[in-house]
Amino acid sequence: MTTTQQSDLIEVITADHRAVESVFRELEWHEGSPDHRRQLVDHVITELVRHSVAEEQWMYPAAREHLDNGDEIADHEIEEHDGAERLMKDLEDVEPTDPQFDALVGQLMDDIRHHVEDEENDLLPKLRNACSDEQLRELGQRVLEAKKTAPTRPHPSAPDTPPANRIMDPGAGLIDRLRDALTSR
Repeated sequence: MTTTQQSDLIEVITADHRAVESVFRELEWHEGSPDHRRQLVDHVITELVRHSVAEEQWMYPAAREHLDNGDEIADHEIEEHDGAERLMKDLEDVEPTDPQFDALVGQLMDDIRHHVEDEENDLLPKLRNACSDEQLRELGQRVLEAKKTAPTRPHPSAPDTPPANRIMDPGAGLIDRLRDALTSR
């Protein structure tokens, strides 16, 4: 998921959405070995976790600050993240040859697609209208920076609002990257 250094929040978030959708389409083809499908799922989980963490650190607080119904929107989006994170955690322990694997992947894809639709049709346009171009560029940069140190694995019980998430997420991210290296993930 690469974006230019001048990307604003909306561009960064939608680029991530498109990259995840691309992996989802590959998973829907049901091609490749079980190991390849596991690698795809591990990759998409990593990207979804990093994306969600960055949204929770920067985009949802911006919604709370700049939108009249920002608290309601942010709370709804975080609730959806929590459900997806529990699914991703469940997927970690399921072998790709287990029929439950495809069922969980299908549920995750449905949930994430719904979440993306909500964000792209409601939250992102509202933020585009409520924030200046400069604010959106700054938020985009903060999201990109947050993703660099974000966890790569789901942590359903971790804090999901500032300031606790901004303090805890980089430490969890470091541990996750060490685990990823040790397990060749």
